[in-house]
Amino acid sequence: MTEHPTEGTLLRPEQRLVFVGGLHRSGTSLLARLISTHPDGSGLTGTNVPEDEGQHVQDVYPVGTEHGGPGRFAHTPEAHLTESSPLATPANARRLVESWAPYWDMSKTYLVEKTPPNLLMGRFLQQLYPDACFVFIVRHPVPVSLASRKWRKKLAFGRLMNHWFTAHDIARTDLPHLRRVHVLKYEDLMAQPDQTLDAVAQFIGLSSALDGSEINPSRTDTYAGQWQELLASGDETAARMVRRFGSRAHEYGYDLTDLSKVGPFPRW
Repeated sequence: MTEHPTEGTLLRPEQRLVFVGGLHRSGTSLLARLISTHPDGSGLTGTNVPEDEGQHVQDVYPVGTEHGGPGRFAHTPEAHLTESSPLATPANARRLVESWAPYWDMSKTYLVEKTPPNLLMGRFLQQLYPDACFVFIVRHPVPVSLASRKWRKKLAFGRLMNHWFTAHDIARTDLPHLRRVHVLKYEDLMAQPDQTLDAVAQFIGLSSALDGSEINPSRTDTYAGQWQELLASGDETAARMVRRFGSRAHEYGYDLTDLSKVGPFPRW
């Protein structure tokens, strides 16, 4: 008889792993915190690593920085892990849980792990934990790129934009392979927090609503204003980005000339 991937882990039968993913600066930390603070949930805390990301307290798979880090990792083929990875073994399923368990409240039902490159690792993680669910958050490529440029100054804006599309194109091909996945947009979370969080809570199976009182929608407005000023001034870089990526942005429900226009994420 084939061993179930999670047999022998520290998980109880009713416990579920919730993997949160999305590009850096897309709202993954906020989303994971909102889920983790629910009475049914627990996120990693006290890890002493950046953003309490699970990737930094395990030794099963390479961390994102080994693939270039924010704004680069999706360009590395090895960052895209699937069920065919040699790392997808029952032993590694146990090893990961053992690495994360000291930082979870193991009395909770839903155990949240947030790592941005989870966006490209869903199929791999599902192979390890067939009952896991995945919550991916997507944010407009312009604010993501503007925010990332603050701390990746050596990366050209066009490279950051291209990385956004590379990452989401890969994730989009993976989505049909995931049994339990929910994709939300950062803009919807800001504009309609209650409705958006209700959908997340229902998807996961939480016993009550998520509290979105800490959400501050003005963070997006700053980047939107910067971009509109660049477009209005005739900035050549901005104009070139519109020409290069405008049609691709429309596929994802975004407009590069008007950031207030937000459509749904494409169905898979």
